[in-house]
This record gives sequence, C-alpha cells and structure tokens, in this order.
Amino acid sequence: MKSLLLVFVLTISLFANGQNLYIKTYGNEKDKAVIFIHGGPSGNSTLFEGTTAQKLADLGFYVIVYDRRGEGRSADPEAKFTYEEAFQDLNTIYKKYNLKKAILLSHSFGGLVATLYTEKYPQNVSALVLAGALFSQQETYDHILNSLTKKYTDDLNADKLIKISAVKKLNKKSAEYRKGCFDLASENNYFKMPNPTAESKKLYADYEAGEFFKTNIRNKNAPLLFYKNEKQNNIDSRPFLKKIKAKGVPIFAIYGKEDGIFSSAQITSIKNLTGKDHFAFLDNCSHYLFVDQQVEFLSNIKKWLK
Repeated sequence: MKSLLLVFVLTISLFANGQNLYIKTYGNEKDKAVIFIHGGPSGNSTLFEGTTAQKLADLGFYVIVYDRRGEGRSADPEAKFTYEEAFQDLNTIYKKYNLKKAILLSHSFGGLVATLYTEKYPQNVSALVLAGALFSQQETYDHILNSLTKKYTDDLNADKLIKISAVKKLNKKSAEYRKGCFDLASENNYFKMPNPTAESKKLYADYEAGEFFKTNIRNKNAPLLFYKNEKQNNIDSRPFLKKIKAKGVPIFAIYGKEDGIFSSAQITSIKNLTGKDHFAFLDNCSHYLFVDQQVEFLSNIKKWLK
C-alpha cells in the first residue's frame, strides 16, 4: 500500500511540475519545429507571441513558444534559474511534442541558453538562430559603459559620469552590475529603434492594447537567483558556437544596426563566425528586431530555414 501511495504522489508531483511551464504552439505540427527562447533572466515570450509567432507559423513552421521556469507565465517559487534547469525545460518540450530535432530561435539572453543547450545536445538541434542574442557578456557591458562614458564626457554631464563610475566598481559577476549596465542602456534608448515605422508602431500599439501585454509578467527575483545559483554567469559563448559549427549544426545570426548594446567589433566577430551567407544586419532596427523590422526579419528566417 505504501509503495502504491508513493507512486501516486510522484505521478501527481511530476504532472504538477509539468503544468508550471507555460507552452503554446502555432501552426501545423507536421512542419519544421521552431522553439522560441526568450530573453532574461526575468523575461517572457509575450512580445514575440503577441506580434510574430502566428506570422512565422504562417510561413510553414510549427512554432513553439514558452516561458522558462519561474519566469513570465511559468510561475514556480522553487525555480533555481540555472542553465541546467533551462535545459530540463527544453527537454520537457521535446518530449511533450515528440520532437527529434528543432530549430532554436533565440533572443537576447535566450541566445546563451540556446547556445549552451546546443553544445550539450547537438543531436536535438537542426539549426541555431541568434536574433539580437547575447554571446559575449563582458564585451557588451564594457561597450555600454565605455560608449556612455564618452557621451557624458562630451556632454559634460558629471552626475551621469558618477553613476557610470559607481557601476564600474561593482562585482562584474553580480546581478547588480548587470542591472546597472542595462539600466543605463535603457535610459539612453539602446534597446529602441531610432525611427519607428508605421508598421512597427502598430505592432507595438496592438501588443500593448492586447491580452499578451496583460500577462507581461516580470519576476524581479530571477536575476538575483540566477547570479546566486549559476556559476556560468558572465561568459563568452563564441568558443561554444565554434564547437557547434564544427559538429555540423548550422548557425544563423540576425542583428539590428541600431541595437546599442553591441559594439561594431562584436558584430564583426559574430558575422565572421557564422559566415556572411548566414548573417543579416537590419537597418533602422534595434534589440526587438522581430517587431522593429518584422517583414525583413521573417524574410531572412524563411530564406535560411525553409
């Protein structure tokens, strides 16, 4: 009787944990599977889902959107926010939808998750797409701080220079340092396209007026727990990308020319790594390129993956 009770409890526990993961699919399950991996830690997939998921599915892909454990709509007070935990989430999706292989479409911090997953499970990935994805964290932080130091020196803005100096003194492997860098970037519109088009304005407005924006949940504790629990918290993933490429997994990269968090040297390095035929650099486009220049974004994805 005790053994039967134990099996019952374990079954209920596994089922409950599975339900914690928000997952939604778009398109025909017989088409090529694309798993979208959002940014963070503390992000979610609502912007991509509310603007782009169905349009990508209409091009002939089976699009799977999810929020990582403990982030967005996947509430879980027990989440650890480690890469290994993120790998478990992805493997849950592969099992749930009987996927042998899938394309990983990764955005921002999701690029690190997707790269490390692909390096560990190359047999599961038919292609890796880096879309405004992080790949050399410290270079990104250095670029933000150095470019703003120059700007505020030129502007003679002593208060901002003091703020930058304070961030530079923080532990580079801390959540506070990351937050300080990205807060400065956000304050200076590094994540926004410089000249919004009529199309992008409508996409953002429709999203903000719709149901997905209402579930744009941000877990403010996620970065703190990630930096507490994950040892690989400030990495350069280019060595992993080179290994992935050597194993025969195609890598594609698409970035916005006005994405302020990347230096020209970083962009050149990722273009050289993927090769020019696997790289796209979009005009008048910043960090959220699937909204800023959606038509061109989707056109490149279709060209590469169909």
